[in-house]
Amino acid sequence: MIDYNPKLWWKLIFQFHKADTFRTLGWIMLSVAAFTAGIVFAFEYWFPDNMKSTTAVHSLIGFVISLLLVFRTNTAYDRWWEGRKQWGALVNTTRNLALKSSAQFTDDKHQTFRKLIIAYPFLMKEHLRSSRIIDSNVEVTIPEAIEHRPNYVAKKLQEALQEEVKEGKVPNELLLAYQNDITKLSDILGACERIKKTPIPYTYSLFIKKFVFIYTLTMPFGFAKDFGYWTVPLVTFIFYALASLEVIAEEIEDPFGLDPNDLPATSLCNGIEKSVNEIFAKN
Repeated sequence: MIDYNPKLWWKLIFQFHKADTFRTLGWIMLSVAAFTAGIVFAFEYWFPDNMKSTTAVHSLIGFVISLLLVFRTNTAYDRWWEGRKQWGALVNTTRNLALKSSAQFTDDKHQTFRKLIIAYPFLMKEHLRSSRIIDSNVEVTIPEAIEHRPNYVAKKLQEALQEEVKEGKVPNELLLAYQNDITKLSDILGACERIKKTPIPYTYSLFIKKFVFIYTLTMPFGFAKDFGYWTVPLVTFIFYALASLEVIAEEIEDPFGLDPNDLPATSLCNGIEKSVNEIFAKN
């Protein structure tokens, strides 16, 4: 995720980076500009002078497109924000689990719980990215055959807890609190998996792209007569504005990847590790 100061207007206006939609749409914008220039040229030399303008029609259709794009971006941002809330819940749950276990268990189980709690967010991050990488921060040995590694860690947490219960070191009133926290870990991951595995319906996304494309390609026919060659930058800019909203929505609707505007999962994992280590530290 990109860190920035939203108050620096001048800097942000002229700042370009690899996430900028201008770079993503660059070649398409050039194609739109070339097509528009060809239509304007045809209007000057071939099309009849009495051909009527369609600016009024395009204004009405543009309003409809803007409503569709607003709904599209809002839906994508809801997914991004829901993902951020789940990661916030993960931070709180790991801290609570660390606070309980650090005060309850002996040195051996003390370290077991510390390693498992720290491992969970790092493995969850890579699981949501469909990656098999194991961060160096993970001190837990995981068999290669295990497909769902966060579940494996949650299972090990539950097994470590049950061992302490059998030895009579965990009273019944605390057992439920531990189990609730471990259950929350799975619930958080399940919510994130739901976001990742349920994209915006294909037909809806395809419809918006086609609508924007056709709308943009027909604009020169409506504007060429009134604006001449000024139609070229005008149509290109309108296409950029409309298509950029779709590109931004595509990027943030899956907030767990490595795109510049995705959630700062690695930073959150490092923060959890730091908090858990401080909680388990002997003062």
